[in-house]
Amino acid sequence: MNYLSSLNEAQKKAVLTLEGPVLIVAGAGAGKTKTVTHRILHLIVNGVAPERILAITFTNKAAKEMRDRVRGMLESDKDLLRFRKSMPFMSTFHSLGVYIIKDNAELLKIPRHFSIFDTTDTKKALKGVLEEIGVDPKEHLDKVRHIISREKGMGHSVDDYLERGAFDYSSELVKKVWPKYEEILKREKTLDFDDLLLKTLKLLRIPEILVKYQNRFLYIHVDEYQDTNKVQNEIVEMLAQKNKNICVVGDTDQNIYSWRGAEIKNMLHFEKTYPSAHTFFLEENYRSTKNILAVANEVIEKNTFRIPKKLFTNNKTGEKISIFRGRNEVDEAHFIALKSKQLIDEGTNPDEIAVLYRANFQSRVLEDAFMSYGVPYQMIGTKFFERKEIKDCFAFVRCSLNSESISDFSRIINIPPRGIGKVTLEKIMRGKEIELPESTKIKLKNFREMLKDFRNILLGENPSVSIKYIIKKSGMEDMYKTGLEEDTDRLENIMELVTLASTYDIYPEGEGLEKFLEDAALVSDQDSVDDTKNGVRLMTVHASKGLEFKYVFISGLEADLFPHKKLSENRKSGEDGEEERRLFYVAVTRAGEKLFLTWAETRTIFGSLEVNSSSEFIDDIPQKYIENESFLGSESRKPLISIEF
Repeated sequence: MNYLSSLNEAQKKAVLTLEGPVLIVAGAGAGKTKTVTHRILHLIVNGVAPERILAITFTNKAAKEMRDRVRGMLESDKDLLRFRKSMPFMSTFHSLGVYIIKDNAELLKIPRHFSIFDTTDTKKALKGVLEEIGVDPKEHLDKVRHIISREKGMGHSVDDYLERGAFDYSSELVKKVWPKYEEILKREKTLDFDDLLLKTLKLLRIPEILVKYQNRFLYIHVDEYQDTNKVQNEIVEMLAQKNKNICVVGDTDQNIYSWRGAEIKNMLHFEKTYPSAHTFFLEENYRSTKNILAVANEVIEKNTFRIPKKLFTNNKTGEKISIFRGRNEVDEAHFIALKSKQLIDEGTNPDEIAVLYRANFQSRVLEDAFMSYGVPYQMIGTKFFERKEIKDCFAFVRCSLNSESISDFSRIINIPPRGIGKVTLEKIMRGKEIELPESTKIKLKNFREMLKDFRNILLGENPSVSIKYIIKKSGMEDMYKTGLEEDTDRLENIMELVTLASTYDIYPEGEGLEKFLEDAALVSDQDSVDDTKNGVRLMTVHASKGLEFKYVFISGLEADLFPHKKLSENRKSGEDGEEERRLFYVAVTRAGEKLFLTWAETRTIFGSLEVNSSSEFIDDIPQKYIENESFLGSESRKPLISIEF
């Protein structure tokens, strides 16, 4: 049991407690992934079959890290090598949902190869419905989408919603839109992200199905438990109901997703739900300096809705926290870019630097500054899978496997152009193909024959071979061989898709394609990080959760921006009002060696010049922990070149 020697006492107690409910309150940088993976290893060592162990997290990146760590530990011990072929089930909530739904697809009256609507697909469908009923999508689409998603996350179906009385215009509008949206999903044999959880819950409410998965998963682990919504928590509780071997890991101070349905009370009430629960606190931080942790503790202790804890570290005291006040957002951005350049020139790897911001619009001026000084950077959140040419490739795959997917069919019918006009497409959608000219009917027949050919290839070959075949035979490859720079980029992107698909060739026949489609559909912001590219990471605070860097800049720390004014105006309770502080805490605890906090006296937002005061979060930090940075630049707003540290 040498693997236990690397754990501290709190981690070891959590690992050794295998039976019954376990709550692990794990502070930022306290080694929660290490604890969970060692606990899984300890279960295997103690005779639990790996396939009887379930571990659920929130991102593909986190799930992969967990799998890699467990596999690495199994491979490092010759006595455990025999377990390699039978790994625990480690996935995201949505991937678990896909697995259970595919197992029971016939009960939901959908094909095993059902399509998954991503956010773009959902928006497109809702936009069409809003236009159909004469409502402006620009004004109402996001709100309608949010309400539907929130309701599904609370376990409510469209029928549940329709039974309620409408209390305002938005709810009345949702009552008109939601049923039509569900008709689209049903017609195309597709599910959206929220359905992957809601349909799973529906299946688990069938006694014989629930027993099947309770017997399959005897030991359950849930990472980032504070971020679970009502449906996710109910799924977990149902699976754990029989054996009660449930271990949840989380930190109430890092609950930052209430806007998408995460319920902090799931973690706060865990000990009430499971009175026999063993609770362990992981409070030793291995990431940050003493000064950074002191600031984090000072800030978060002002919150009330939390499980109290206090992070500590044996790391060095470290530098003070730097505060920079810019005249405007340009000054702020140039300070960040120049300071990053200085760190890189002094030997810091650009990947070890992150710039965090509260709102996406802040990224533009930051990008301009980084480009001005030639500082390498990577914008996190620009998803490879959202590129047009990549979505086209996947539409070919999905439509080949699911002929009912009308949205995929309409997307690719003219890729490359086949002379199928809008009027023709509408007749096809309405089942009036008999009215089409013979020449058009022949084109359609040939197109459908091509899709049948693709289906045979997809079901009989490895993912990389299949994708490469589709790119070539569909005409996409020739379409992008124009020599134009934009088309060359697109061609390179679809070839990169083949490379990515090849990583799934190792799976048994049929499994690789399903896993490839599933991972692509469920990709998150963090999954857009390209570890092969060097560059300072630019991202929202939300996207940074779970990541760590040596140097962190938190920008835009102004009243009404961070904490965000929108949240302040819509506060319903003290709990809601504390989320911005938790978000700042998450940002602070991403930093290992040095933290920079920046703000601008003026900032142009939506064309209006705003005069700002500093954020209350800066004011909360005791003076003994901070030092001020100065920055002297030209008055003409040209790139700033003079800087003092």
